[in-house]
Amino acid sequence: MNKLPQITAFFWIMKICATTLGETAGDLLSMTLNVGYAVSSLILIGVFLTTLVSQLISKSYHPLLYWTVILSTSTAGTTMSDYMDRTLGLGYAVGSMILATILLAILAFWRFSVGSLSVSNVKTPKIELLYWTAILFSNTLGTALGDFLADSSGLGFAGGSLLIAALLTLVLAAYYYTQISQVMLFWIAFVLTRPFGATLGDILTKPHAKGGLDFGTIGSSIVLVSILGVCIIFTTLKQKKLIVARTSNDE
Repeated sequence: MNKLPQITAFFWIMKICATTLGETAGDLLSMTLNVGYAVSSLILIGVFLTTLVSQLISKSYHPLLYWTVILSTSTAGTTMSDYMDRTLGLGYAVGSMILATILLAILAFWRFSVGSLSVSNVKTPKIELLYWTAILFSNTLGTALGDFLADSSGLGFAGGSLLIAALLTLVLAAYYYTQISQVMLFWIAFVLTRPFGATLGDILTKPHAKGGLDFGTIGSSIVLVSILGVCIIFTTLKQKKLIVARTSNDE
């Protein structure tokens, strides 16, 4: 049984919301609460591993569990990226290149060992583990790219978001109007939605003087948790209706 959600427009809305929440929640822990990047990374990686094990041993798709793992990869990715770029002093550009290389290596291993990068047929523990590993590093890469666009490229928070939004629009157009592999477009979009979420998180949390909306990490996290919670409830109820309908048809 496939334990992953269908890839719809609603999936991408929830993905952006979850990754933006990962950015604000990661900053809340490491910066606002002054825990530090190293300790934050250890805590959030621990949360990620706990939720991942729960997902791997699950026998079916559970929206709350799935999106909890997505969120944990986002928060862990935020602190991992910040630790590499700031604490280790690698910088956003170097950190992004290292993470991009790791992600490409994961996808290449997946492709050559399994034969496909499809996310619509993830039914074995090996493929699912590769799937979540790729997601963790794509979210970590996205944080580094988002910070690079916002702080080092000269585009600022708004400019970085607009650039990523434009690239996502091109991916969407390619999905509908070209013959480019949908699997390839999925992974491109998955990577790009992370820096979009990262820059969007910066816009929500940073002060007005830096081009943000000044909601702060706490206020932004509360708003995003509420939105994601409503979406999870909606998808859970929808899934239950589908199960009931299928059961009725079988009878």
